[in-house]
Amino acid sequence: MIQSHWQQIIEQAKQQDYYCQLQDEITQQRAQGITIFPEEKDVFNAFEFCDLAEVKVVVLGQDPYHGVGKGDYYHQPQAHGLAFSVTNHIKVPPSLVNIYKELNTDVEGFLTPTHGNLTSWAEQGVLLLNTVLTVQQGKAHSHAKLGWERFTDDVIAQINLHNAGCVFILWGAHAQKKGRNIDDSKHLVLNGPHPSPLSAYRGFFGCQHFSKANNWLLKHNKPAIDWRLTNGE
Repeated sequence: MIQSHWQQIIEQAKQQDYYCQLQDEITQQRAQGITIFPEEKDVFNAFEFCDLAEVKVVVLGQDPYHGVGKGDYYHQPQAHGLAFSVTNHIKVPPSLVNIYKELNTDVEGFLTPTHGNLTSWAEQGVLLLNTVLTVQQGKAHSHAKLGWERFTDDVIAQINLHNAGCVFILWGAHAQKKGRNIDDSKHLVLNGPHPSPLSAYRGFFGCQHFSKANNWLLKHNKPAIDWRLTNGE
């Protein structure tokens, strides 16, 4: 169930022309037989695990994975509404492989899991937010500029204003641009290269964002995030 404060933001968005146009376009595409990820039921999945005030860490991605699984899970989408996360039994994507590599060196006791499901992070207060919430199958960035950016700008602005203090992890120029108005006197803002294989070696490896986030949380009397992932997820 979508948490109450997020529900208010969504309801307010529904009253605005841009959002109505966005949803009309997505509805039309689905009616035309275009496959859109994540599935409709998972579009707002990021907002189901903790409400605005309980967010401890925001990890900002770009748009959902646009592929499907292999073998027995060929028709199962990678994306399920949590940035960088994939559904169970789906091969771990390259960016998440690199995130796991960084965790191995940054977080004591982290063991690389056999899956890419990050739901346990979300349950602890990590908002795994993409700046665009839908995508056409096989077409990265296909729903950029439809209006989702305006919606997620508002989400970030609401966290900035109404959350007492959290950590924003912004990987890549796109995410950093989205975070330019965050109040860094109240929140911790961690900027770095994107974990994509194209850019991870430019400084993502060794950034220590996970331990830095936990150190800040503990310093501000908030529970640290257990970044470890069991193979039972």
